[in-house]
Amino acid sequence: MKKTKQIKSFPQGGVHPPDFKLTDQKQIENMPLPEKVAIHISQHIGKPANPIVKVGDKVKTGQLIAKGDGFISTNYHASITGTVQKIEDVLDQTGYKNKAVIIKREGTTDDWIPEVDLTPAIIKDITYSSEEIRSKIYEAGIIGLGGAGFPSHVKLSVPDGKKIEFLLINGVECEPYLTSDYRLMLEKIEQLIVGIQIILKALDINRAIIGIEANKMDAILKLKEGAKDIPQIDVVALRVQYPQGGERQLVKALINREIPPPPKGLPIDAGCAVFNVGTVYAIYEAIQKNKPLIERIVTLTGQSLKNPSNFLVRIGTPIKDVIDQAGGLPDDSGKILSGGPMMGKALAKIEIPLAKTIGGLVIIPESQATRNEVLECIRCGKCVSVCPLGLEPYLIMALSQKGAFDRAEQEKILNCCECACCSYICPSNRPLLDYIRLGKTVVNQIKRTRDTK
Repeated sequence: MKKTKQIKSFPQGGVHPPDFKLTDQKQIENMPLPEKVAIHISQHIGKPANPIVKVGDKVKTGQLIAKGDGFISTNYHASITGTVQKIEDVLDQTGYKNKAVIIKREGTTDDWIPEVDLTPAIIKDITYSSEEIRSKIYEAGIIGLGGAGFPSHVKLSVPDGKKIEFLLINGVECEPYLTSDYRLMLEKIEQLIVGIQIILKALDINRAIIGIEANKMDAILKLKEGAKDIPQIDVVALRVQYPQGGERQLVKALINREIPPPPKGLPIDAGCAVFNVGTVYAIYEAIQKNKPLIERIVTLTGQSLKNPSNFLVRIGTPIKDVIDQAGGLPDDSGKILSGGPMMGKALAKIEIPLAKTIGGLVIIPESQATRNEVLECIRCGKCVSVCPLGLEPYLIMALSQKGAFDRAEQEKILNCCECACCSYICPSNRPLLDYIRLGKTVVNQIKRTRDTK
């Protein structure tokens, strides 16, 4: 067995909030089929897809229902068997309405498209070329499942003048409460190893590093055992430090390289490609099983929830259905977060459909959902000390409050990765990240206007 390495982690900032991993021992459960799904056609970075079905059409599970529009776009597929009821604007997790294909289920089971291999056999032989792998990933509608939603085929298309040397696999899952990636690493080891080999072949490189925080030693040891005969794959234990799973922090920790600052800096500029373990598993299923991305693992958790769980949920399922499967919404619920408590955002309604980018839902009790009194900044510098990007959050917040957006841009507001370390550590309970997010939105609008002149 390969020796597990312990490395220092990223060198600057970060915090260590309590884990609250209430579901780390809960195996992945299959959610019952929903009665209805609403599948948004713009769950990814890039141009929305174009619906290719119409109201009244009968669709099978896995059938293409919306076609990607261009290179930075992707496909969407029916996640249940049924009839297209509507194609209309539906509220999504961002709080805005966007176009969705609404399908009402027919029957009690799936009628899959015939191409999908539903057998449990794990296929290890990779028979496709690099170009075929990229094409199949595009056709399957795979995007980054770590939250960003970047189309995966784009990451695998290396432009002229760029070179990728390392494939980095993000198995960190450093957000409190969330355990969907952890359970995946325990329960789908062989599929993940094959998925990594598929990506290596698509990139035509021979070095992959899986980064996992050291508090998940069982996952580290299992993946090392699974990769023991594959010299191209290494597993590295990382220090438990949030936001260890951020791309910039992960790249620095694993290969000691820097991603150039926003807005242009990407992992490819540091000679690497970064994939979340959930995306790796989806790629395995697409290439070896011809299965499009129609479902994902979701952690539903909260301290008052009757049955916190990890569920395999069809895309487009109403979040209310997922909550009901875990025992229903607790009486003391104050807020439901899409994502973890550090970077997650509150949902407007529980009827919002599950998106490809939602890997966790955290129900916060009312007693914890109310902000503490905001006090004056005491210039303690704690927000500066924990910022992993070396920014001055107290200053950027003040500039956003005052509308000094040109100065905020000069102070590198767009470099903020929105990890919320500053808000977490602030003894004055100041809403640092809220104002920084507001400022980023305005600065980006100003930049777009300036660039079009």
